[in-house]
Amino acid sequence: MNWLLAVLQTVLFVALAPLLAGWIKWCKCRLQNRKAPSLFQPYRDLLKLTRKRPVVSDQASWIFTTSPYIIFSAMVLAASIVPLVAVDLPTSANADVIVLIGFFSFARFFLALAGLDIGTAFGGMGSSREMTISSMAEPAMLMGIFALTMSASTTNLSFAIDFVLNEGLVLRPSFIFALLSLMLVAIAETGRIPVDNPATHLELTMIHEAMILEYSGRHLALIEWASQLKLMLYGVLIANIFFPWGIAERITVEALKYGLLAIIVKLALLSVLLALSETLFAKMRLFRVQEFLSFAYLLGLLGMLSHIILEGAR
Repeated sequence: MNWLLAVLQTVLFVALAPLLAGWIKWCKCRLQNRKAPSLFQPYRDLLKLTRKRPVVSDQASWIFTTSPYIIFSAMVLAASIVPLVAVDLPTSANADVIVLIGFFSFARFFLALAGLDIGTAFGGMGSSREMTISSMAEPAMLMGIFALTMSASTTNLSFAIDFVLNEGLVLRPSFIFALLSLMLVAIAETGRIPVDNPATHLELTMIHEAMILEYSGRHLALIEWASQLKLMLYGVLIANIFFPWGIAERITVEALKYGLLAIIVKLALLSVLLALSETLFAKMRLFRVQEFLSFAYLLGLLGMLSHIILEGAR
């Protein structure tokens, strides 16, 4: 029964990711006084792409054609270990933050290889920029997560969530710094403003879009779906690690319903906050991203130091 719930939670993760992307776009359009598309427009776009036959260059190797499936599979595996509705599931033993970052890096590696495989200028430019940003984002993410896991004495996400729930509402400066650090890293890793603009195809500014310009049809659908999954993964991490109240601690129908409602509300609020920030701020220059991620790393480091100074004596 518990394994069935773990599979259903993963399916729910994959199914709701396009809806979250549609909600963010709807909020942005409303905040910018533009006519908003339907919340289900991402589903329609994915369905339209899956019906089209992909066009593959003669210069493409097996890396180009298999990368979309590898990237999507890595994101699904990452979703299977992140607690969404409940924590007491069989996959909790594998819900380690190091494993999660490994899945992200694995998918990014093949995405960068696919961008380089065809040999176009845009693909190489996007891959170079993506790897440069990831080399600064991953240490910042690890530093922010370690600031949290030092309090819980574990890198397991489920155990860390249980620790926060059992401790109750406690004001910890280390958690505040870690939260801010992870939010900045999430913006960079998911290609959102001010680091990247997912709605642009300008040659001098695009990063993620430059790597997937040669993709079409079902290949493009898988990559777009994987990026939506990654966005939701970061949203769930922020919501359930730092605001875990509502997540099901026991496997009962009532607890699961309450947990589902709680994560929907938390993700909706985080999406409104993201849409508001993207409306207020403009995209920064590429050379300013280093300062942006260095600040995220500094916040994670401050979180660790504040834990050692203020909580280490406990």
